[in-house]
Amino acid sequence: MGKDIVIIANFTGDFSLYDNGRFAYLASIISKKNPVEIITSDFDHEKKAPKKQLQDSLNFTITYIHEPGYPRNVCLKRFYSHYYWGINVKRYLCTRKKPDVIYCAIPSLTGPFLVSKYCKRNDIRFIIDVQDLWPEAFKMVFHIPLISDLIYMPIKMLADQIYLSADEIITVSDTYTARVKRKNKKAKGYTVYLGTSKKKFDHYVDNYLPHLSDLNILDNNRFKIAYIGTLGHSYDIAIVLKALEMLPKEELEQVEFIVMGDGPCMNELERKAQGLPVNFVGRLSYADMVWILVRCDIAVNPIVPGAAQSIINKHMDYAMAGLPVINTQECEEYRNMLFKYQCGINCRCSCAEDVAKAILEYKQNKKLCCTSSRNARRCAEENFNRDKTYDIIVKTIVN
Repeated sequence: MGKDIVIIANFTGDFSLYDNGRFAYLASIISKKNPVEIITSDFDHEKKAPKKQLQDSLNFTITYIHEPGYPRNVCLKRFYSHYYWGINVKRYLCTRKKPDVIYCAIPSLTGPFLVSKYCKRNDIRFIIDVQDLWPEAFKMVFHIPLISDLIYMPIKMLADQIYLSADEIITVSDTYTARVKRKNKKAKGYTVYLGTSKKKFDHYVDNYLPHLSDLNILDNNRFKIAYIGTLGHSYDIAIVLKALEMLPKEELEQVEFIVMGDGPCMNELERKAQGLPVNFVGRLSYADMVWILVRCDIAVNPIVPGAAQSIINKHMDYAMAGLPVINTQECEEYRNMLFKYQCGINCRCSCAEDVAKAILEYKQNKKLCCTSSRNARRCAEENFNRDKTYDIIVKTIVN
């Protein structure tokens, strides 16, 4: 029968055919030999609305735990919502048969904290998967010296208690692993980057028919720059727009910036982009996004100064698509990866001049672009192909 395994993750995809999430993938693999239950929220963090609940045609169970929800990513109501969800998760666990292993995503924090206490009381292996650092990520949005330190101190203490309680640690970057291991030196720690399936990715590239009503963005010979992801305060799309404004007119006429995603800054960015060759495509399914992404020439990874992000989702997709990256992110781990594989250009953070120069460098040097593209794909196959890289997570959970 195998071990009874519970995966707890506040933030998940929709578990549909095109869900590319880490936890759905792990559950699909582990459930071949073990009973698996995913416990998640009934609130969709991305859409800020009730989550579409799916149970059909899956080899694992999904349990949706109620969460009140919140209107914005940074607001007091969000902390209350996560607290309420954590209480409900704890209540649910007390009603089910004791599992053998709990694999718990961080963030949020209240749920994992209560789950860690439950595991300790019941002698259950507690494995954490750190996807982001709280409160470090919030400091980037709201940071007033001394005041914010006092506000975030209880959150940091909560995170430290969770890290200390873990029997084993998985994180999505070496940066995060180092942070957690400073608190918990006894537990084994592994870095497993967020990944995508090379096999599925390439299937979308070669065989997928996109569900897009307007594909004229690809019906021209312009040099296409891609961005995928949230249009939020930590992503510096505005610096790319400034860089476009700096391009000579004859170069600008041959460029198109394709933005795939949405978020709280979308209306402001659309206003700033007026008169520029920018196409805001909106949020797409993963398959649609891949289909467009591989038909672009380069990608941008513009992140504001002081951001807490390390290796993130867009990095793996850019690399798997074989796209050279123009990067402004300060994270040394990602900058070193681009340098090691020679698959991108690291620019100064918030420097439009550097970004404009890098765009022209790739646009005017096809040989460099092609070489960087091959290097990016090699980087993906060695670091982001979860068909191979997730083996260590599966073994950690089931052994």
